Amino acid sequence: MRNLLLLAAGLLLLAGARAAVAAPETVSSPSGTLSFSIDVNGEGRPDWMLTRKGDIVIGKSRLGFILADAPKLERNLEIVSAERRSADTRWEQPWGERRYVTDRHNELTVTFREKTPLKRILRLRVRLFDDGLGFRIEFPEQPNLKTARIVEELTEFDIAEAGKAWWIPGGEWNRYEYLYNRTPISEVGQAHTPITFRTDTGLHLAIHEASLVDYAGMWLRKVEGQRFKARLSPSGTGPSVVRDLPFTTPWRVLLVAENAPALTHAADIILNLNEPSRIPDIKSWFTPHKYVGVWWEMHLDTATWATGPKLGATTANTRRYIDFAAKHGFRSVLVEGWNPGWDGDWFATGHDFDFTKPTPYFDLEGLSKYAMSKGVRIMGHHETAGNIKVYERQLSQALDLYQRLGVDSVKTGYVADAGGVQAPDGSFQWHDGQVQSRHHLKVVEEAAKRCIAVNPHEPIKDTGLRRTWPNWVAREGARGMEYNAWGDPKNPPHHEIDLVFTRMLAGPMDYTPGILSLTGRGGTPIPSTMARQLALYVLIYSPIQMAADLPENYAKHPSAFQFIKDVPADWSDSRALAGEVGEFAVIARKDRNSEDWYLGAGTDDTAREIWLNLDFLEPGRLYAAEIYRDAENGPGRFTTDFRNESRSNILIQQLNVAKGERFRIAMAPGGGMAVRFRAL
Repeated sequence: MRNLLLLAAGLLLLAGARAAVAAPETVSSPSGTLSFSIDVNGEGRPDWMLTRKGDIVIGKSRLGFILADAPKLERNLEIVSAERRSADTRWEQPWGERRYVTDRHNELTVTFREKTPLKRILRLRVRLFDDGLGFRIEFPEQPNLKTARIVEELTEFDIAEAGKAWWIPGGEWNRYEYLYNRTPISEVGQAHTPITFRTDTGLHLAIHEASLVDYAGMWLRKVEGQRFKARLSPSGTGPSVVRDLPFTTPWRVLLVAENAPALTHAADIILNLNEPSRIPDIKSWFTPHKYVGVWWEMHLDTATWATGPKLGATTANTRRYIDFAAKHGFRSVLVEGWNPGWDGDWFATGHDFDFTKPTPYFDLEGLSKYAMSKGVRIMGHHETAGNIKVYERQLSQALDLYQRLGVDSVKTGYVADAGGVQAPDGSFQWHDGQVQSRHHLKVVEEAAKRCIAVNPHEPIKDTGLRRTWPNWVAREGARGMEYNAWGDPKNPPHHEIDLVFTRMLAGPMDYTPGILSLTGRGGTPIPSTMARQLALYVLIYSPIQMAADLPENYAKHPSAFQFIKDVPADWSDSRALAGEVGEFAVIARKDRNSEDWYLGAGTDDTAREIWLNLDFLEPGRLYAAEIYRDAENGPGRFTTDFRNESRSNILIQQLNVAKGERFRIAMAPGGGMAVRFRAL
């Protein structure tokens, strides 16, 4: 009897101990493909996990914060509540890769409270889609935490399976402008996002963030094995982030897909995690378009930004570009070097830039009127050299000038080393820190008040804020075409394919394609074919696309130039049809303003033949396929020498096709194919 009583007492104690440890909170994606769980361990530390069809994708990973002036927020926490809800909606983009975006997710919100006398509160909000998730930490208003001074964010991603990673270094001097490393996941150092992974079983993952507002950008640092931890971009004046409560962090995003093409479609999650548009009338004043400009000749060193005998931004030269744009149907003309400040070592300080008046060699008022008389607009340019102290002081007046003259888009620039941005308070900051996060949004908001679109170069990363502020139409944020003018090395053929499955997951890029001369500074060869330059207009999306070459080079290649004139900059649908990261990509997009489809394909330095079914075409309809492809030396034979003149050999064909037919894509090393499927 005594033993039975002891056994019963023991069972009660064991039951009580189990009851004291709360069960994990879980949520599954709408189809049940993904499952997320969050728990606290014996020390009260939160751990999250993600599984896909029962297999672990992300092993137990921590959450939490190190604060500068208060105990850290990462242990002695308990789950005090959990709420769930679901969403299944569709919303329309004013412009984009596709007209309609579906937002279908299940949401879990978990509230944590400290078991210490401070009783501080954190709230984790998770949205789980069938092809990925986003989660953020919310800091609600509370008595014992008024201002969060965040030194370090402890968010982790412990990737369960071995594989490969494509990444560029975070925290280095050249911002995002690097060629992509391809290494085992375990050999990644500190990386920018998006970072893309392919596991040994073929699962594709990408880590990024969404809705980066008034917060430092997130890098990823490998801690051990395949465990990565968030590293916030540093501040030059103290903690990486200082925010008064209440506030939320950006969403931490993980995309999960069976293959590389599906990864590009999963990227809609980033848009869905941003707030709806704050510019309801954007369609009335921004139109996706193509532009030309006084730009490539500077990178070729045949013209200069600085005043002198080689100045590119002259009234006469700009009129030449305006006439060219009007003749060939381009909406805008970009002019760099139009304003004072470019003489001398301008990129060292940016102190001398004046954004409110032109140089004596550039008739801004007259050229604006001349352009509009031809149905063309001047595209503004504000290079800051990273001196936002000077720029913000002139911002309102500079944008007022553009508004008065009908300049309705502006390319901004921040040519400064990472950590070399001069803030309004005189401190020096990183290009993707909290100060720059605030600055870029300030420029976009001020431009929106004046119906001006913004395209920043050397920017902060894209995190889907184009949904909320659709006048933030594009940005650079990667190693662009200018490296093919003077870079050493130039962009190798795999670079643009890397971009499709890495950088382009974040959003539009102003890559400035279309160099039909295929030569850089001093006549050096660009590792590309002419057909590939055309394909880039489909492969690398932007609602503003530059025809970047010199007008005289387009005059030499009128047949190829026709595709650049025809290809739209706005789409009703986009589909990645085939591809592998860094190897090849095939993308089809449907024109938003017609029934035509366009296809772009590109390969690395390997010649490829791909057969596709034309399943994206409308059934029962005939299409005239206008094909621009690399000319073969024989069946399936291409040159591998980029110095060979055959790089410029382009074969232009036309044949009628219909849905479901087999279609051959043949590409030379470094080559590509561009197709217009004209609906008959």
